[in-house]
Amino acid sequence: MLNFDHAKVTSMKTLSINRLILAIGIPALIIMVLFALTKTELLIEKPTFGAFAISFDLLITVPCIYYIIIRNSKISPLTLFPMVIATMVIATLILPRENQYYLDLFKRYAIPLIELGFILLVIRGIRRSVRSHQMAGQIKYDFYSVLQLVCYDLLPKRIAGIFITELAVIYYGLIQWKQRPIQSNEFTYHKSSGTPAMMGMILFILAVETFATHLLIAKWNGTAAWILTGLSGYVIIQLLGFIRSLSKRPMFIMNNILFIRYGILAEVSINIDDINSVEFSNRKFKDNHHTRKLSAFGNLESHNVIIKLKNPYTLSRIYGIKKQFTELVLLVDDKQGFKHAIEAAK
Repeated sequence: MLNFDHAKVTSMKTLSINRLILAIGIPALIIMVLFALTKTELLIEKPTFGAFAISFDLLITVPCIYYIIIRNSKISPLTLFPMVIATMVIATLILPRENQYYLDLFKRYAIPLIELGFILLVIRGIRRSVRSHQMAGQIKYDFYSVLQLVCYDLLPKRIAGIFITELAVIYYGLIQWKQRPIQSNEFTYHKSSGTPAMMGMILFILAVETFATHLLIAKWNGTAAWILTGLSGYVIIQLLGFIRSLSKRPMFIMNNILFIRYGILAEVSINIDDINSVEFSNRKFKDNHHTRKLSAFGNLESHNVIIKLKNPYTLSRIYGIKKQFTELVLLVDDKQGFKHAIEAAK
């Protein structure tokens, strides 16, 4: 039986390697053929047909063949996106500039749709993972937690931190609007906070300024006006995502661990046994290597609790920024219940 299982595992590994070779080799062979065609008289004698045929094969046929090969294999379908980007770059390099009309159309209209589809596919997979964790009764892996697990496993840390933040603001700003009930072991912090109101005011001012600026710049240059409006719109989505994440990610205690969160802006998990004391205070603090404020807005955000630790911990902020501390200053709506829950868990 052991020999049979070993042989089966070896066979499966061989199949995976063969599938990977096919997934890389066949597209590479097609690309070499298309590159050879660009050196023939095809683009001179029939420039319109030749440019269309080569562009179509590079941008559509090659990715489709790649997907057919990797389908139902261990290779993630998400790798289709970098494949499309790769073929687009290759098309830019091998096609003469005068024959890139269809390539330019693809860059302008298809790429934004592909990017959106990629983001939605990632979000869909993460939501399924969240539900599976919840059904299994495991630790509360919400969307943002699973997003971090997936991205840090697949991407370099610096790139992952940026990608996580950008995806999260889109999710909480545009997709996740459903209210969630607060459990007995959870603690909110957004109700007493002035941050939502402050950021809401900034959102309103930004929206008005964006509209006025668009009308003004449009008289000079319509393209520039829409570019600035698009950038402002994305900033609005980011701020909205930050605001809404505050109510979606409460703090909670589970399995002798205190999970402290400030939306998607900051978080840390602390072992209850490492908590030296929980004190009530609203005096001002300066952020340093010893004391950190959970809120990213410093003294613009009020606080009422100080957690003092026996050992240093690391506070994770957006874009993968890390800060060490032994004292954490934060705001909790029910500070008495929060302190009692921590003491009861010791």
